[in-house]
Amino acid sequence: MGFHFFAMISRMKYITRWALMRNTRIENLSEHSHDVAVLSHALAVLTNKRFNGQVDIGRCVLLALYHDTTEILIGDMPTPVKYYNPELREAYRKVENMSGNKLLSMLPPDMRDEYEPLLLADDRWREERRIVRAADKLSALIKCVEEQDQGNREFDKALRSTQKAVRDMNLPAADYFLKEFLPSYRLTLDEQE
Repeated sequence: MGFHFFAMISRMKYITRWALMRNTRIENLSEHSHDVAVLSHALAVLTNKRFNGQVDIGRCVLLALYHDTTEILIGDMPTPVKYYNPELREAYRKVENMSGNKLLSMLPPDMRDEYEPLLLADDRWREERRIVRAADKLSALIKCVEEQDQGNREFDKALRSTQKAVRDMNLPAADYFLKEFLPSYRLTLDEQE
């Protein structure tokens, strides 16, 4: 018989993001999850080293790696649709939960307890999940910056709203990232040396 979990996870590379937007470069779910994991690690380190936090850095990275895995089965729902109204958002949460449970069923039973908190939303690790949400927004913001720098005005409004969303999170590490690291994304390779 076998278990299909990891083969299914590898399909993240086939799920494209930003489906409603004209993209100069297509982004897939696998690379997005990597970016969010890297950014979550950075925000967690900043939180602990610069802002007296006590977050579990490894937990942040794991949550980030798996934060969008349910989209393997349900696709990437565009943000304007996902948050259109509370009823739609609640319905989408239920679908995400069903997808997470389906993925869990693809693991051997003795492994499921390790993956359950990574695939299903719950109240554990609240601060770590907050960091991952901020990293997810930063990843979207970076995508907007990159698209805008390629002359793609399609992302202008998304850039403004995403930047506001990051600031509205009131996460000191994210604010620090915006100030000290985000400007580098607008530089050429030679300018970054």
